[in-house]
Amino acid sequence: MAQRALSRDKTFDWVTMTIYFSLVIIGWFMVFSTLYDEKNPYAFLDVTSQLGAQTLWVVLSVLTFIVALTLDWKFWNTLAFPIYGITVFFLIMVLIFGNVINGARAWFSFGFFSFQPAEWAKFGTALAVSSYLSFYKTSITNSNVMAISLALFLGPALLILLQPDFGSSLVYLSFFILLYRRGMSPAIFLIGFGVAAIFILSLVFTPYLVTVLLLFIAGLILMFDYENPQRASLYGLGVLLVLMFMFMQNEMNLLAIPVVILFLIYLFFQLKKRNFKILSFVMPVILVASAFSFMASFVFDNVLKPHQQERINVWLRPEKCDPRGSLYNIIQSKMAIGSGGLAGKGFLKGEMTKLNYVPEQSTDFIFTSIGEEQGFIGCVGIIILFTILLMRCFVIAERANLEFIRNYGYAVGGIFLVHFVFNIGMTMGLLPVVGIPLPFLSKGGSSLIAFTIMIAVLIKMDMARFRSN
Repeated sequence: MAQRALSRDKTFDWVTMTIYFSLVIIGWFMVFSTLYDEKNPYAFLDVTSQLGAQTLWVVLSVLTFIVALTLDWKFWNTLAFPIYGITVFFLIMVLIFGNVINGARAWFSFGFFSFQPAEWAKFGTALAVSSYLSFYKTSITNSNVMAISLALFLGPALLILLQPDFGSSLVYLSFFILLYRRGMSPAIFLIGFGVAAIFILSLVFTPYLVTVLLLFIAGLILMFDYENPQRASLYGLGVLLVLMFMFMQNEMNLLAIPVVILFLIYLFFQLKKRNFKILSFVMPVILVASAFSFMASFVFDNVLKPHQQERINVWLRPEKCDPRGSLYNIIQSKMAIGSGGLAGKGFLKGEMTKLNYVPEQSTDFIFTSIGEEQGFIGCVGIIILFTILLMRCFVIAERANLEFIRNYGYAVGGIFLVHFVFNIGMTMGLLPVVGIPLPFLSKGGSSLIAFTIMIAVLIKMDMARFRSN
């Protein structure tokens, strides 16, 4: 019996569980700090208050963690699609009967509690996609399998986008990590990153300069296919000299003329040598990318609503934003994080936290409170904990003996990765503010319970690798 108990202990992932409880405890203390009121120091015992409700959610999350560990992992595989169907049903119902909070019809309210179906849908989608891809002879290279996989996670993402909740819908793109692990072509990622890069460059600069940049890049690519590398190198050198001159003269808008002329000359030599590769591949790519650049600029100026434009401007063009308006959140967030210095001001000693200078500081901007009160050391500590947690998710996935468990590990790891990167990135102004909570730290019962059950189920699944040997 003692030997069996020891063996059972070895199957349990104590590292992942320790990190989970550490983040939950840290999260509760930071929420306590942001909501603390000296006139009511025991508010955490009153479930009708925000702090008391969060305390109750923490207790419920621990109970959920324990219950999830008692269930057999096969339970989740068997009921993957029913759970997925239920979560999608709630996503539809919330569009009809949900309450509007912060401009999004994304919540069901019951007294002083609120429930957000989008958070639970992430778990249901992770189960469904993982189960589907574990079917016998299911290959992501098959177009039908790819289409069904995309429909399984883009469907809920679309429903969430209709609320509208762009941040939560963005998280569902994390399932591409799972598809890539299952054999999806890297070209899809390259196309996606290319589209994003063109969109960003079109707003930061102009579509004209983006087209010029595309011509420049195309010319550099063609240099490697040309029979006369000396003559081809002259093209690249000429463009570089023009770039340097225009940059020094601060006349980037005039860059189009010489670059286009140089590219047309180079194109003439390519066609003269009957190198038709430029016509069959490079030129269509340039035309499509350039057209998308102009379309992105048009959509931004004429289709997006003013508040949507402001969010993107805050990220890419802050000089066009009002420091007392749309730019206020990011400025205050950076100031709060920077004011903490190396070791921070101490627990409950953050002036900006106490005076509520940072909006949503207990939810989406909880990281600012950590930066102010715990300083650089505290921020690095949180980043290390999340990094280890992400590594454990992918390690569990890789060492799994069953496809369903491997798929689920990558699905959960991808969800946590997007939440972690976007939340910290937006609080520091590196990424747009899209309203994504920081797992286990941000205030909110729906997200805390959903993230808890994701981790607990993953730990339980990891134990199956011993029993299947």
